[in-house]
Amino acid sequence: MGKIRVKTIGEGAEEPKKKVKKEKGSEKTHLPGMGGGERVVMVGPTEEELAKIDLPPEEAKEGEEKEKSKQTGGKSKKASKKKERSKKYTAKIVKLDKNKQYSLKEALGILSKFEKAGFDETVELHINTLEGSVSGNMTLPHGTGKKTRVVEATDELIAEIEKGKISFDILVAKPEMMPKLAHVAKVLGPRGLMPNPKAGTITDKPEEIIKKFEGGQINFRSETKAPIVHLMVGKISLGPDKLSENINTAIKAVNKSKIRNVTLKSTMSPGIKIVV
Repeated sequence: MGKIRVKTIGEGAEEPKKKVKKEKGSEKTHLPGMGGGERVVMVGPTEEELAKIDLPPEEAKEGEEKEKSKQTGGKSKKASKKKERSKKYTAKIVKLDKNKQYSLKEALGILSKFEKAGFDETVELHINTLEGSVSGNMTLPHGTGKKTRVVEATDELIAEIEKGKISFDILVAKPEMMPKLAHVAKVLGPRGLMPNPKAGTITDKPEEIIKKFEGGQINFRSETKAPIVHLMVGKISLGPDKLSENINTAIKAVNKSKIRNVTLKSTMSPGIKIVV
């Protein structure tokens, strides 16, 4: 508010102009005839509040947000949501000593005590190796519990792959089919499905190889960017004894001398470190 003129009724002469002192949330002025310490406080909305009265609700809200932004130095704070584990998962963690390496028998015992999901969970083995490029194949004595889909490369199958349709786990091919498969190498390669001699999936006798893979033979290799091998070694329903035989077979196939550490887990459980 600017300067205020106060006029007394019945007097022609104007009173001297008084300076107005502004304070936050109110305006004060001296009137003639008042003592030195006496003031009239003009109570009412501030200029900012008056500006908001004429605005629609949405714009008024925007004005409030801008005002808050000024008070916080232009920084808007968003409440960060901390990832929370489920009660079931937390209960499982309590049973484990993260710094301890368990014997295989102890680890399988702990695994069997965890609360089960509503399906037959897969048992996984994650092996950190001392070097990269670890690969090989093996046949688990009790299988993985999952039916392996093995197919032979044909012109019709290549046409399906080009359309993005992949309905197999292992692809076997004759040597003469490899130039044709080169056209879909970008699709098969990243998925680890491209036939290659090391895996034994390039052969003149595909029927024999298909029978081996369907009988439980699996290929493995470490990740390209990290020295770690991921293996599926069965289902919870196999029980501790059969799982133990499968796991020992897998560790032997990878080679103990190349292993740094091993972690055992099921689909929904936390990892359990085991002694090699």
